Amino acid sequence: MGSLLFLLGVLQLLAAARAAYKQWIPNTNFETASNWDKERVPCASDVIHFEKNKVLSVFVGSPHTVTEMFLPLNGELLLAPGAGFAAFDGSWDSGCGSGAVLRFADAEQRSWFDPMLWQDVSPVGGREPAGRIFSVDEERVPCQYDDVIFQPETSFRVNLDSSQPVIRLRSISLMGQELSSAEAWAEYLGGPSAPRQFHGNGTLQVTGARCPHSSGCACGNTQDGHRICASLLGAAGCPALPCQSPLRPLGHCCGVCGAVVTLDFTPDFDLQKYQDRVVQSWLSLPKYEGVQMAISKVHSAQTFLGLLPRGSVPVIQIVLVDGGAGEQAGTAAQQLATDLVGDIAQHGAALGISSSRMEVATGSTLGGHAGGRAARRIAAGTVLGLLSGLLVLGGILFLYRKGKLRPCPLHLHRLWDQAEDTASPEPASDKGFDNPMFDVVSGLCLGIRAARGRGGAQGSVLGVFCWGCCFPSPSFAFPSPAAAGTAGIWLGGGGAAGAGSPGPADVLPQPPVRPQRDRDLTARP
Repeated sequence: MGSLLFLLGVLQLLAAARAAYKQWIPNTNFETASNWDKERVPCASDVIHFEKNKVLSVFVGSPHTVTEMFLPLNGELLLAPGAGFAAFDGSWDSGCGSGAVLRFADAEQRSWFDPMLWQDVSPVGGREPAGRIFSVDEERVPCQYDDVIFQPETSFRVNLDSSQPVIRLRSISLMGQELSSAEAWAEYLGGPSAPRQFHGNGTLQVTGARCPHSSGCACGNTQDGHRICASLLGAAGCPALPCQSPLRPLGHCCGVCGAVVTLDFTPDFDLQKYQDRVVQSWLSLPKYEGVQMAISKVHSAQTFLGLLPRGSVPVIQIVLVDGGAGEQAGTAAQQLATDLVGDIAQHGAALGISSSRMEVATGSTLGGHAGGRAARRIAAGTVLGLLSGLLVLGGILFLYRKGKLRPCPLHLHRLWDQAEDTASPEPASDKGFDNPMFDVVSGLCLGIRAARGRGGAQGSVLGVFCWGCCFPSPSFAFPSPAAAGTAGIWLGGGGAAGAGSPGPADVLPQPPVRPQRDRDLTARP
C-alpha cells in the first residue's frame, strides 16, 4: 500500500512538472491604487465614482469610510470578512485634506490574449524564476492544456473576444477554488459573478484533461495570434535587430537573432526529457551563459513547391537567442544549435528524433536560412509563371471551343527568288501580289523577307502567319519586297495592293487571310 501511494505521489509530481500554470496579473480590487485615476486608494473625505454603465466586480478587503459614493447600475462589491463602508460626517480629521473626486479605472479592455497580463507560476502559486527557458508569444497566454489561476481574494474583469469557437483550459482557479471539470465550471458560470468577470464573444471551456502525448501538445492559440501580437506590440511594431535577416519562429510576433532548430520526431520522443538534457548538458556551460531556449510542439505548414498549401505537420521547434550585440548577436545561439544538431546526428534514434534542420541569423552573417528562402522564392515564381501560362492557354482553348475565337491556319509560302531588271522595273512591281480569292480575318500577319540575293535580286517573301477572327473582305495583298538589300520582319494585313507597300517592320492595321479549301497562294512574276 505504501509503495502504491509513493508511486501515485511521483506521478502527481511529474504531471505538475509538465503542466503550465499561468496567473492573471491585474485585478479590480478596491484597495489597488492603480485602479483609481489618481493612483491612490480613496480616503474618508473623497467622493467615489463608479461609471454608471460599466459592469464591475470589485473586491473590498477592509473597512472604508467615504463621504459619497456613486455605484454602477450593474455591478457587485465582494466584501471580505470585516470589510464594509461607513459614511464620513466630517467631525474628525480624515488625514487627506478636503478630499477629491476619485474615479474607478476602466477594465473593459483587459484582454485574455494580452501576454503582458499573464505570468508563469509554480503549482503552489509562486512566480517562476526567470531562467534559461522562455516561451514564444502565443504560448505566453494560457494554452489548451494549461491551468489558469486568478489570485485568491481578488476580483477581475477579462475580455474574452476570440477567433476560436471555444477557449480550452485544463482547469481554472477562482477565489481559492480549483475548477477542473466541465460540470463544476458550468455551475460557476450559472452564478452571479461570472457575467461580471468575463465578457466578450469567447467562451471558456474547462476540460480537466492533460496533454496525452510525451512529445507535448501544440498550444492552440494560432487563430488568435493576431490578437496576441496586437496586444503585445501596439502601434510601435517590432524593434530593430542587429542581424541582417532575422528569423521568425512559429508562434512568435517578431523576428529574432539566433537560431531555430526544427525536429521531426518519432513516438518515442519525450519533450520534457529532451528539454532537461539540453539544459543540463549545454545551457549550464559557462560558454552558453546568456543563451535562452524556447522549446515546444508547433504545427508547420506544408506546401507544394513552396506555393500551394497542403496541410500541416507537428514538429518540435527550438528557438535559441542570446544577449549578444552588434556582430556578436546570435553567435552563441548559433554555436549551441550546431552542437544540438551534431548530437542529434549521433544519438537521434535513441532520443526519438528522426531528423533536424537548423536556421541561423547572426549579426555577422546573412543566416543559414537565406539561401533556402531565396530558393523557395525562385521555385514559387517558377510555379506561378507555369500556372499563369496554363491559365492563359486554358482560356484560349475555352474561347476556341465556345466558338468565340477561330484561328487562321499557318501559311509558309516558298517564293523563289526572281532576278529583276533594275534598269527597267515593272510598273506594277510596287503593288505586291494580289490574291482576291481569299476571305480575310481580323488580326495581324507576320511576314518574313530574306536579304537581297546575288546579282541585285530582291529578297523573297518566305511566308506569313495569321491569327484572328474571320470576316469577309474583297482582297488581300502581300507587300512587295521594296527596300532591297535588307532583311527584316514586317507586319501587315489585307487590303488593296498599291503604291507605297510596307517595308521591313512596318505595321498596317489590315486583317490577315484565311485560305479557301481548293486554292492556295501562288507567286506570280
